[in-house]
Amino acid sequence: MEPERKGLSLASSSDGDRREENKLKQGISQDLASSSRLDRYKIARQLTEKAIQEKKIFSIYGHYPVVRAALRRKGWVEKKFHFLPKIIPDVEDEGAPVNDDTCAKVKENQEMALEKTDDIHDVMSRLVKNEMPYLLWTIKRDIIDYHSLTYDQMLNHYAKTASFTTKIGLCVNMRSLPWYVPANPDSFFPRCYSLCTESEQQEFLEDFRRTMASSILKWVVSHQSCSRSGRSKPRDQREEAGSSDLSSRQDAENAEAKLRGLPGQLVDVACKVCQAYLGQLEHEDIDTSADAVEDLTEAEWEDLTQQYYSLVHGDAFISNSRNYFSQCQALLNRITSVNPQTDIDGLRNIWIIKPAAKSRGRDIVCMDRVEEILELAAADHPLSRDNKWVVQKYIETPLLIYDTKFDIRQWFLVTDWNPLTIWFYKESYLRFSTQRFSLDKLDSAIHLCNNAVQKHLKNDVGRSPLLPAHNMWTSARFQEYLQRQGRGAVWGSVIYPSMKKAIAHTMKVAQDHVEPRKNSFELYGADFVLGRDFRPWLIEINSSPTMHPSTPVTAQLCAQVQEDTIKVAVDRSCDIGNFELLWRQPVVEPPPFSGSDLCVAGVSVRRARRQVLPICNLKASASLLDAQPLKARGPSAMPDPAQGPPSPALQRDLGLKEEKGLPLVLLAPLRGAAESGGAAQPTRTKAAGKMELPACPCRHVDSQAPNTGVPVAQPAKSWDPNQLNAHPLAPVLRGLKTAEGALRPPPGGKGEGTVCSCLPHQGHDVAACQTTGTTWDGGPGVCFLRQLLASELPMGPGEGASFVRLGGRSCSPRTP
Repeated sequence: MEPERKGLSLASSSDGDRREENKLKQGISQDLASSSRLDRYKIARQLTEKAIQEKKIFSIYGHYPVVRAALRRKGWVEKKFHFLPKIIPDVEDEGAPVNDDTCAKVKENQEMALEKTDDIHDVMSRLVKNEMPYLLWTIKRDIIDYHSLTYDQMLNHYAKTASFTTKIGLCVNMRSLPWYVPANPDSFFPRCYSLCTESEQQEFLEDFRRTMASSILKWVVSHQSCSRSGRSKPRDQREEAGSSDLSSRQDAENAEAKLRGLPGQLVDVACKVCQAYLGQLEHEDIDTSADAVEDLTEAEWEDLTQQYYSLVHGDAFISNSRNYFSQCQALLNRITSVNPQTDIDGLRNIWIIKPAAKSRGRDIVCMDRVEEILELAAADHPLSRDNKWVVQKYIETPLLIYDTKFDIRQWFLVTDWNPLTIWFYKESYLRFSTQRFSLDKLDSAIHLCNNAVQKHLKNDVGRSPLLPAHNMWTSARFQEYLQRQGRGAVWGSVIYPSMKKAIAHTMKVAQDHVEPRKNSFELYGADFVLGRDFRPWLIEINSSPTMHPSTPVTAQLCAQVQEDTIKVAVDRSCDIGNFELLWRQPVVEPPPFSGSDLCVAGVSVRRARRQVLPICNLKASASLLDAQPLKARGPSAMPDPAQGPPSPALQRDLGLKEEKGLPLVLLAPLRGAAESGGAAQPTRTKAAGKMELPACPCRHVDSQAPNTGVPVAQPAKSWDPNQLNAHPLAPVLRGLKTAEGALRPPPGGKGEGTVCSCLPHQGHDVAACQTTGTTWDGGPGVCFLRQLLASELPMGPGEGASFVRLGGRSCSPRTP
């Protein structure tokens, strides 16, 4: 028992020691954690201050882990969005709905954004929460208020790019290519029509019928070529075929016997349609009237269309087609020389119908019957038909790899729109279909290579095992395949330069439609399909191309293109990765300024004074002595006739004779009835309705002379217009004072109240006034009151209401 007790005591003591040791280690780890946390905060603060000084603050809206990691390695600090995003769809174009997988990604991204850890980057993000981000990387442009950004804020999107990132925009704008570059859009872009207008639908219908006629010619040529090739086989090859070939030929003959025979008139009508089409291209229909052209009726078109359907679907044949072989071959050669899309048209006349502004292959269908296509376009509600559907010619003869269709995703980067600067990425990848290619079935799984469509499908059992299970190749792997096929030079001589040319042409057309914001950039993804002659055909261009690493190919290339985009657009260094400069628009320099002296010749315009009534300078005329004066409210300015004539001394001062007195007329301005009181109103003539200003026959008197009366008005007589000169009234009245009847002295004048009252009389021809320097206006007999007119003193509210006494000095010098 004792050894057992000793063993238990030793065990308990060892357990206690172990617990003490664990506590000690835990305390040490906590101290180390606290110290390391403090050090991490200091480091984070130093890095943050450096980033703020260098303006390296960025914000990311979306799932871009590669971009975030690349920017952090370059010293950038992330400012996280403090609001929850509505939806962060991983889309390739604007206006795309969100599926369940995208919503799951959004939820995951939100949880990651809201999770608060002790990572140093999270500490730095909290330190810059009040700073302005200088780089905004978003999945869609609409998330950010585009116009509220400052000049030094970078954004990875441009505004108004729908002219080439939507199917309807690309369809419409590619028609304007010849106005920008000397190139034919039909040489790299399959012809396309918008089904939202009746005119576009009519153009599509005519195109469908022309393609149908040329397909009939192709059927004749191909059928005779197959027959001749079968007859031209060597005898030993026919014998090696054995009974199997014999049975197959018998089955073919029996099947042909069951088919419905079509008349040779079908070929004649098709040749007629093709000849009319060639005549339009060669402008032979310019001098031909519209009535002279014999076009087919709608019933004849319907009959031709149904016969064509039977022919290409294998339900009928043309029995005597060999008689039309040479004619059809010649017409096809002429059509091929003017129409670069003759080879991709094929025989089935298949068209692909796409939604105008959707991506990732949604709602895309292939059809080969024109009535079904037009019915689909007319099925929508009229209010939602605008820009709804786009129909494009399907490439019926694509290049196949192991009997499987594929397309090419090619990236390019635009860093400036004015001048236009395009960067082309050297690497691309191929996307394969999960099914073997066939035109007998118009299933989207066969004809659409979008990864969003193919990832939900299983690979066909009969597909070649040489194709990868994830249905993607890199462009380097494709070049190896071409090398094994003996066509290794095709990539560098045909495919790659043709894709570069197509992108450059498309961007030049779209340049006038995009908003050219400086300090922005955007990465685009273009889709190409190769024809049998290895020529690439542009299908569409996607904004915000997917960067999800869904396969080993995309995991490698998508991460690489994002890092290279940062090198070109953000770092702007010499290292541009796998990008190469595709096009940089030459900067147009303004014409040199000649530096010639420019001058303006003319007279300055002075501000017009207040409009006033004129003052009359009257010549010596006895006919004006009878003018009717105004009555004054205050002391009259006119001498009373009862007092008799003026004294001889006054007459000498005035320079007048008793029998030849000249009245000096001063007119009062017109006032309203309420102000004038009992003052006389100006008279008007009955004939013309014009105002006649009254005249007052007054003579200048001294201010000390008594003034008790007002002269009686005389009957008005007719005025001679040659005896009247008009001058402004207000400058004369500004020097008058009606309250006391005295004359206000003008500034700068000699003496006080000096007025030139030297009135002319017979034998008195004076050139100038000796006292005031007043000159005569015109000929003898008129005194122009220059000194009064030059007065700048304003008039009082009661001044100018009546005639006033002309006080002050006369022309004769007197001692005051």
